[in-house]
Amino acid sequence: MIDIHADSTIGEVLFSAAQRYGHHSLLCIPENPARNYLPAGCEITYQQAADAIRELMQHYTAAGYGLGHRVGLLLDSRPEHMLHKLALNALGVCCVPVNPDYRPREYAYLIDHAQVDLLVVLQDRIEHTQAALLHSGNQPPVVALEAFTAALPPCPRSAEAGAVCADTPASILYTSGTTGRPKGCVLSHRYELAAGQDYARLGGLATIGKQDRLYNPLPLFHVNASILSFYCMLLTGGCQIQSDRFQPTRFWREVVQTRATIAHYLGVIMQMLFVQPPSELDRAHQLRFAAGAGVEPQLHAAFEERFGVPLLELWGMTEMVRVMMDCQAPRQVGTRAFGRDRPSQGLQARAVDELDQTVPDGSAGELVIRHSAHSPRQDFFSGYYNDPEATEQAWRSGWFHTGDMVVRDATGMFHFMDRRKNIIRRSGENIAAAEIEALLVTHPWVENAAVMAVQDEIRDEEVLACVVLKPSTEATGQDHDQIAQALFDFCNQNMAYYKTPGWLWFAQQIPTTGTQKIQKHAIFPQHSDPRLLPGMIDLRKRKKRN
Repeated sequence: MIDIHADSTIGEVLFSAAQRYGHHSLLCIPENPARNYLPAGCEITYQQAADAIRELMQHYTAAGYGLGHRVGLLLDSRPEHMLHKLALNALGVCCVPVNPDYRPREYAYLIDHAQVDLLVVLQDRIEHTQAALLHSGNQPPVVALEAFTAALPPCPRSAEAGAVCADTPASILYTSGTTGRPKGCVLSHRYELAAGQDYARLGGLATIGKQDRLYNPLPLFHVNASILSFYCMLLTGGCQIQSDRFQPTRFWREVVQTRATIAHYLGVIMQMLFVQPPSELDRAHQLRFAAGAGVEPQLHAAFEERFGVPLLELWGMTEMVRVMMDCQAPRQVGTRAFGRDRPSQGLQARAVDELDQTVPDGSAGELVIRHSAHSPRQDFFSGYYNDPEATEQAWRSGWFHTGDMVVRDATGMFHFMDRRKNIIRRSGENIAAAEIEALLVTHPWVENAAVMAVQDEIRDEEVLACVVLKPSTEATGQDHDQIAQALFDFCNQNMAYYKTPGWLWFAQQIPTTGTQKIQKHAIFPQHSDPRLLPGMIDLRKRKKRN
């Protein structure tokens, strides 16, 4: 493995890896005849990547781009995204990935907030970019990827003096903005390299070997693919297999054809794969493990049995992606366990109450983390861009407050409950929305579910379940009121009465982000009271203590 030091930079490590692993594959693009680029797929070696990156660096340097500049990349999950990112980082330029699912005003917010100096976009994204610029005060030059070498415009401002160092910003990644305006997480060279190194050293079932091939269907504007898995592969001589997007009908074919030995996932991916018809590809793969977060407890063991691959649940976030993972035997399958802290390796964790006091094992609390008492912020994100108040608020009491509610058991294992904002406070009881969602999706009529809190004049908050029914359910001959009663009875039989939905809403679909995270704030009109909407079913009178 390539050694990194406190002062290592991405450019130095990249070219060192190319020298050591030259003819190994660094990037693999699976074949996809329906795709408008590389339909037959391709493999890019370390040496080929290094050569392409040096050429890109020459173009950027000639146009005046360097230390302190910020360049937005709207290149979807094409390999050019990583090549441009690495070239920019080697020059001290900060990469600002753009989510292709952004609407024009969301895109404009990123352009303004990050104050990007240039936008490099796909030709078919030019019109979308121009629509965003109509709403933006910042008007950076734009160049299409396809015309990059001939049309790269000069940088509108001079580069900063000095040299690239470990603390130089490498990326600004924007949160999904599920509760308001997205915050830009500034990630340094040190952060990105340390994330890959830490992953490579986790060990146990997650041991990374020479020339592992990691299949990642998550997008490159996301920390998981562009940083966590990529730098792990770069440092160990492995190959990142980068799909253009996740599709359940292509997943196993791509995994098998590309000889993947590791795969990454989100819980929704596992759920969609499990409902696919049985196939000869189910066990034709070479996967040693899959790593991800959010697999439903009821699905975990059944998935492993059917597909023959251990699902190693992990916890991480953009602010700190040196992950905790349940990768040591014996694992706690189906319990939402995601690992223990590792103080000797610079990752301390606690579960705390609202006064930042450690809660007893077995009690729910917010997960707070740090590197160590001496250097709490080492290897974490550098801060929220242009928002020092939010940064310091997150770091109150010397610990980073994750916003995730967890339970620590007697063995030191942490178990995920829900995002703090997804905890429903009803008559003094803390209810995890994820627990109700996990139960609802096991009902044969339910395709998807999102649970949230709504105001209640007597009990503070009440449970509201938004449910997407399977198409076949509509053919049962029952109306929505009858189906709602059946779903209520199902929940009431399987969980404490106070957790059952007091309100139920049938939706055609539930909006998600580009990384398939549910956007609960987008289900109902902003500032509306969902209880008053037509079609809302009131089940509160049925909620009675047994």
